[in-house]
Amino acid sequence: MNPLKALETLGQSVWLDFISRQLLTSGKIKTLIERDGLKGMTSNPAIFEKAIDESADYDAELQQLVARSDLSTIALYEGITIEDIRQAADVLRSVYDSTDRRDGYISLEVSPYLAADTEGTIEEGRRLWRRVDRPNVMIKVPATAEGVPAIRQMIADGINVNITLLFDQKVYEDVAVAYIDGLEALAARGGNVSHMASVASFFISRIDAMIDPKIQAKAAAASAADERTRLESLLGKVAIANAKRTYKRYKEIFSGDRWAKLASQGARTQRLLWASTGAKNKAYSDVLYVEELIGPDTVNTMPPGTMDAFRDHGKVTPSIEHDIEGAERVMSALESAGISMTQVADALVRDGLRLFADAADKVL
Repeated sequence: MNPLKALETLGQSVWLDFISRQLLTSGKIKTLIERDGLKGMTSNPAIFEKAIDESADYDAELQQLVARSDLSTIALYEGITIEDIRQAADVLRSVYDSTDRRDGYISLEVSPYLAADTEGTIEEGRRLWRRVDRPNVMIKVPATAEGVPAIRQMIADGINVNITLLFDQKVYEDVAVAYIDGLEALAARGGNVSHMASVASFFISRIDAMIDPKIQAKAAAASAADERTRLESLLGKVAIANAKRTYKRYKEIFSGDRWAKLASQGARTQRLLWASTGAKNKAYSDVLYVEELIGPDTVNTMPPGTMDAFRDHGKVTPSIEHDIEGAERVMSALESAGISMTQVADALVRDGLRLFADAADKVL
């Protein structure tokens, strides 16, 4: 069986971490759905920048929009992106219907410039939700301190949310609780919680890309050979260990009496979505961050190259709960080495917001 399609037999959904006009108009998405079991798509400003920069498909539309003096920068950006999001939602609608609203989503991100503005994020989320006007869209909100209450309110409003730029287990816990709080508020005012969907996008390869050099620096400065060896054994291990530990926490949060009450009303868990799963270090397997994170009620959103690689030579085994104790040891050893996961996560969030802001600006 196609390894990509085989992932669904272990409870994992494959989403594509890319969007482009050509991808939508060529019929390739339908091929991915039929051949690979594609269940959804994600986008962000950097993805749109790449799509627009590498294709002439947007040129005429972009020129017309830029020529209009009445449009703000945000309006110009949305003029380019909203139609792609609608088209993707329409193509994925069959998946949305056949999975009873569990999958079939496309995500659209709020402006990265609103990351520190709770009310601004809520208002933009509501506006984008209305403008796209598709039940199978998710509004992407970064997991900043100001983003968490916005997530809670948007869920309470009945808006599907994809929480992005998650790197730290503690922040994930805050996000998961915000989802539950939002569902309870929605139910209290008579809303239908069974129609709600949310994913928590937990980033993977970017963690190793930032932490590996820190580990190497610590190892180079170590005076004892055994200490150097111990530190070097952590290389390429932290991102996966961090994700495995967080999946364990996911299972704990979405259990117990509080969640059971919502589940009895048809509510579904906020799945962990593994993002940034293309290997950035060429020394690592190009399918490392797929093979090591396979398990029930998860999503892996892969860039096109990673999908191709996994289709070609991926191994499908239930790996996400394998050696949880080892994952805990890796994270403890990282802390003992004086490397703070919280500080790394904070830096990665800042980098991600800066990347997305720069990309949105370059589109225009």
